[in-house]
Amino acid sequence: MGTVLPQHQAFDVSVDVQPQSGSKCFDDDGRLKRTGTVWTASAHIITAVIGSGVLALAWATAQLGWVAGPAVMLLFSFVTYYTSTLLSACYRTGDPDTGKRNYTYTDAVRSNLGGFKVKICGFVQYLNLFGVAIGYTIASSISMVAIKRSNCFHKSGGKDECHVNSNPYMIAFGIAEIIFSQIENFDQLWWLSIVAAVMSFTYSCIGLGLGIGKVAETGTIRGSMTGVDIGTVTETQKIWRSFQALGDIAFAYSYSLILIEIQDTVKSPPSEAKTMRKATLVSVATTTLFYMLCGCMGYAAFGDASPSNLLTGFGFYNPYWLVDIANAAIVIHLVGAYQVFVQPLFAFVEKSAAEKYPDSQFITKNIKIQIPCVGLYNLNMFRLVWRTLFVITTTVISMILPFFNDVVGLLGALGFWPLTVYFPVEMYIVQKRIPKWSTKWLCLQTLSGACLIISIAAAAGSIAGVLSDLKTYKPFQSSD
Repeated sequence: MGTVLPQHQAFDVSVDVQPQSGSKCFDDDGRLKRTGTVWTASAHIITAVIGSGVLALAWATAQLGWVAGPAVMLLFSFVTYYTSTLLSACYRTGDPDTGKRNYTYTDAVRSNLGGFKVKICGFVQYLNLFGVAIGYTIASSISMVAIKRSNCFHKSGGKDECHVNSNPYMIAFGIAEIIFSQIENFDQLWWLSIVAAVMSFTYSCIGLGLGIGKVAETGTIRGSMTGVDIGTVTETQKIWRSFQALGDIAFAYSYSLILIEIQDTVKSPPSEAKTMRKATLVSVATTTLFYMLCGCMGYAAFGDASPSNLLTGFGFYNPYWLVDIANAAIVIHLVGAYQVFVQPLFAFVEKSAAEKYPDSQFITKNIKIQIPCVGLYNLNMFRLVWRTLFVITTTVISMILPFFNDVVGLLGALGFWPLTVYFPVEMYIVQKRIPKWSTKWLCLQTLSGACLIISIAAAAGSIAGVLSDLKTYKPFQSSD
């Protein structure tokens, strides 16, 4: 999952503005005219989707084989496209052209479903964001370790095993995030999305290029129709790994959280839902093609031995400098991506604390500090303590459970069904007033039920992977 800098914080409470109908400068909700098109929306989605999840696709394809691997990717792309069109229909409540706008995913859930489901939605979102912070900490440390090992291998000519402890790199990443987390109004750093997009495409394209190069070099396409053979792994491991592969692929496609916010940048007429349907088709088709190439070329290059992380599994020793560039791009991308994903969570907690304890100096008081070359900075003690503790917590958990593949699979499983399928389906049923037990209602509920089963299987596979890894792993003593 990549990064895109949202126009509105994901958990902000939207404010209704008096409409200024007929104005050339303002939309019907009183906000400045939106200028987004099919192409800008497609670019935002592609930027958001293509990220570190792409690196696990060769491993996922290896678990499923040449038949099921590409088929599952196509299945997830179809489900993602279809449920995204359902979600885009919920941007406006009531009339699709003139109804009240929902500025965020939570707003859409509140308008269409309301009540307890809004709280469930919020909990899943916060849990997902917390998990993403852990996943990104692990992924960045793996890439930093890979750079160190790559250079070590090159210097020793492959004679040294080059064991490197990942913990110092996780701590370094944590320190960087503590510093970045104290920045006010981080959402105004518009260049972050551009940097993230460039970095995403850089390491994805390098991974794809190296895969193609290895196939060309060996002249053989490796792999089998059914994936990793039973014998290489036990029958139980084969089942769990196949389930985990589903989670990895689901994580690579997840972007539902920001779809409504991207739609809020689109101009009308035509209706925003119509524009988003086209943008979703373009972006999901482009992403699927890219994923197919990365996943399949990685599998073709390494077969059943495909690494869990294409660039850091050490399938590529040479050209080592190119692998280093790709891993450096991952680290740069994830440093910014971490903040983009956790800033809404920071804002939500701080806003809630200020509303609950409005008279607390610790929570509400800002101390103005002049910082050379930066300017005036508002230091808030609650923000300093809470954000620092949050980063320390995610870093420590990452050090205890540094399993990239398992964590990615678990995140994909936890977020896929509720955020990509369940809420869009339920909101669409309410929005379009689809009668209970009608053919369409039954089809939508069947889709939701099937995706729930897939999510449970993926979560089970990932948890089994974590438990299996824990049997041979000693926390804080990793030297892999």
